[in-house]
Amino acid sequence: MFTTYEEALEWIHSRLRLGMKPGLQRMEWMMDKLGHPERRIKSVHIGGTNGKGSTVTFLRSILQEAGYSVGTFTSPYFEQFNERVSINGAPIKDKEIVQLANDIYPLAVELENTELGGPTEFEIITAMAFQYFGHVHPADIVMFEVGLGGRYDSTNIIYPVLSIITSIGLDHTAILGDTYEKIAFEKAGIIKPGISVITGVKQEEALTVIKEKALEKKAPLYLLGNEFSISGHRSMPKGEYFSVNTVFEEFPGLEIGMAGKHQTENASLAVMAAELLNIYYSFLIEDEHIRAGLKNAYWPGRFEIISDDPLVIIDGAHNEEGIIALTAELAARFHDKRINLVFAALSDKKLDKMIDNLDSVADKIAFTEFNFPRAARAEELYEISTNKNKHFHKDWKQLLENELKETEKDSILVVTGSLYFLSEAKPNLLKLLGK
Repeated sequence: MFTTYEEALEWIHSRLRLGMKPGLQRMEWMMDKLGHPERRIKSVHIGGTNGKGSTVTFLRSILQEAGYSVGTFTSPYFEQFNERVSINGAPIKDKEIVQLANDIYPLAVELENTELGGPTEFEIITAMAFQYFGHVHPADIVMFEVGLGGRYDSTNIIYPVLSIITSIGLDHTAILGDTYEKIAFEKAGIIKPGISVITGVKQEEALTVIKEKALEKKAPLYLLGNEFSISGHRSMPKGEYFSVNTVFEEFPGLEIGMAGKHQTENASLAVMAAELLNIYYSFLIEDEHIRAGLKNAYWPGRFEIISDDPLVIIDGAHNEEGIIALTAELAARFHDKRINLVFAALSDKKLDKMIDNLDSVADKIAFTEFNFPRAARAEELYEISTNKNKHFHKDWKQLLENELKETEKDSILVVTGSLYFLSEAKPNLLKLLGK
């Protein structure tokens, strides 16, 4: 058993050695031993390739404005591990992590000696979240973000009041499949019988899979572009302005502080979700709660301007779809500036297409690496790039210091790639900037 936060964290992270083990049996086994805390939670389930974290943040902020206590389970964390389990945006305390780890530890040991085998790191963290919101600190509603895929993800033992599928992209193809249809099939695995599902998925082949699954489960389906839509979009210096129309109501002149057209889509999913919670589940959410919630929503590392002078942006574009959204935004907003990019990524991503898109907007691009089991080597990234002004540096701290010194009035520094990298890079950048 654990007496300190550090001991608990060390044990949790030690489970990484087990890798990923698809299936729900270990989760169901642990929940049974804990008295099924997951059944005590009113929840929203959010899956998809990109936009999960932003959608969670928009909906959480709306619900908080309406006066509700809102739990969230998200991954990965950005600044501290505790963020993964939060109440009203505040990470749970270190002592609560210790308590939860002690609740789950004996079950993990017992499970290790069964034919199911020991639980993975993600399964343990998910079990901790269920235990927290079910037995330790109940909330009015809890949003559970899918870790990977959906069908066999460890969060998929819940029976939510709403399901949301944000987008479909060709990410984690070795696990989820190499076509939009195959990936959509995994994502659609979170659709439950009779439970409304909201989606921003665009690809016709992926939508067909989701429509068929919703029909099979008799789940009402709300599609972006059909049952709700976006109009009047224009970018602001720091954010977006747009309107959302749903089958129930119109919301003209909405504003968000998160930049990017794709963020208006994530925000529209949250608006549709808030509408359904209001109409069918007795959550008293007014127009002003939606407006204020969207405007005040903040999610770190998503086209986040951390300095205006010099102009420095960090963005967790960690797959091809994320990179496409980032480069489109850079081209639209900063066509009059010299764009200097720093990029670090995990080796299991589609690096050639990601780097090709970055090359297309970068006046200068630098590659680096960081200490993580699946991190790509800086030289490997450099070799893929065709940019005429490219270089690499294995020491990311030194690279960031060098790049900051070279960022002048007519240029912008963009640090992007893996969220694991950005979680380390951001505090270092803020220190270098004297913030």
